[in-house]
Amino acid sequence: MNVLESLPEQLGTENTWTAKGHALWLQGKGLNVRDLAKGLIAQQARFITITATQLPEEQGIRMDYHWDLDGQLLGFELLALNNQIESIYDLCEAANWIEREIHEYFAVDFTGRVYEPLFLRQGDKPGVNLREEEE
Repeated sequence: MNVLESLPEQLGTENTWTAKGHALWLQGKGLNVRDLAKGLIAQQARFITITATQLPEEQGIRMDYHWDLDGQLLGFELLALNNQIESIYDLCEAANWIEREIHEYFAVDFTGRVYEPLFLRQGDKPGVNLREEEE
């Protein structure tokens, strides 16, 4: 069994990898961002980025985490329920900037961290991408 076949078990999930384009994805209920990050780091995977997408009709924010393991792109998809999700910045310093950016653009609160502003001024509210255009 290769590392990718055994990785879901090592990450504490029964989910299996699904090929999408040039990447392998874990999807489904029961995924925990911190457990997945710890497992990927233990396997020497490299964090790439997080992408956030506002879902229609107040369904929340979809968070896609992107990693590289020996040239294989890996990803997992989670939902930021009530615009909250756990931070992985303390586990993976490379997540610092993107968590701050997603916080400011989408008002996602990454629990367990303090924010330094990137572009918002003192008193500005996060959620720039969620605001209606003013006419």
